[in-house]
Amino acid sequence: MTSRSKEKIAFAILTLTTILVTMPVILIVATIVKQGIGAINIEFLTTFPRNGMREGGIYPAIFGTLCLVAGAVVFAVPLGVGAAIYLNEYAGENLLTRLIRLAIINLAGVPSVVYGLFGMGLFVIFLNFGASILAGSLTLAVMNLPVIITASKEALSAVPQPFREVSLSLGASRWQTVRHIVLPNAVPGILTGIILEVSRAAGETAPILFTVAAFYLPGLPSSVFNQVMALPMHLFAISTQIPNISLETRYGTALVLLGLVFLVNSFAIVMRAILRRRRKW
Repeated sequence: MTSRSKEKIAFAILTLTTILVTMPVILIVATIVKQGIGAINIEFLTTFPRNGMREGGIYPAIFGTLCLVAGAVVFAVPLGVGAAIYLNEYAGENLLTRLIRLAIINLAGVPSVVYGLFGMGLFVIFLNFGASILAGSLTLAVMNLPVIITASKEALSAVPQPFREVSLSLGASRWQTVRHIVLPNAVPGILTGIILEVSRAAGETAPILFTVAAFYLPGLPSSVFNQVMALPMHLFAISTQIPNISLETRYGTALVLLGLVFLVNSFAIVMRAILRRRRKW
C-alpha cells in the first residue's frame, strides 16, 4: 500500500469520526428547534408565568440567568486571569506550583453538584448570604475558575518569550511588560476560557439549585441578596414537577436557553476574532 493510499484511508477515517461526533449535536439542536420554535413569541419572552406556570412567559427565568452569568463572569474572570498571570509570569517552577497546577486540573473535573454543596455550605450558610444571586454567582465563579485559569495560562504561555525579553531590555518592569505586552497578545486565548465559562454557567442546574434558584417568583429581584428564577431550573421544573405542560413550551424554554448561550458566545467569538486581527504575530 502506497503512502498516498494510506493518507486517503486516514483522511476518510478522520472525516467519518468527525461526522459521527457532530451528527448527534446537530440532531439534538434540530429537534429542539423544530419542537420549540412554535412557542417563541414576544409574550413568551417578555411576560411572567401564570396559571401554575402552564401559561405566560419565561421572562423572570431569562433575567435571572443573565444576572447569574454576569455575576459569575465578574467574580471569576479577574481572579482566574490574575492567578494565571502569577503562575505563568511570576511563580517559579517548584513542587508547590506543580501541586497547584495539578489541583487546578483536577478541580476542572469535579461534578457540578459538589460545587453546589460547597456553595451552600460556604456562601449560603457560613457567610450567611442565604439563597441569593450573590451566593449563586460566587458558586458558579468557583466552579468555572479552573477552566479560566487553565485557558488564560495557556494563552499567556503562547506569547513568544522574545516579546518579554525585548520589553525588559528597554527598561520596563515585569508588571509593565505583562500589562502592556503579554496581556494584550493573550486576550484572544483568555476569551476562549470566558466563552467556556459562560456556556457552563448558563446551563448548570445543580449549583444554582442549592444556592439561588427559586421554583417560582411573582416579581424580579431587587438586590443581590434575593433569589431568582433561572432557565435551567425552570426547564427542569416544568419538565418533571408540573403536569399538563405542553411539549412545545418545554422545548421552547430549551430553545431560549440555547439561543441565549449562542448569542453571548457569538459576541465573545466576534471580539476574539477582532483582537486576533490586531495581533502583530
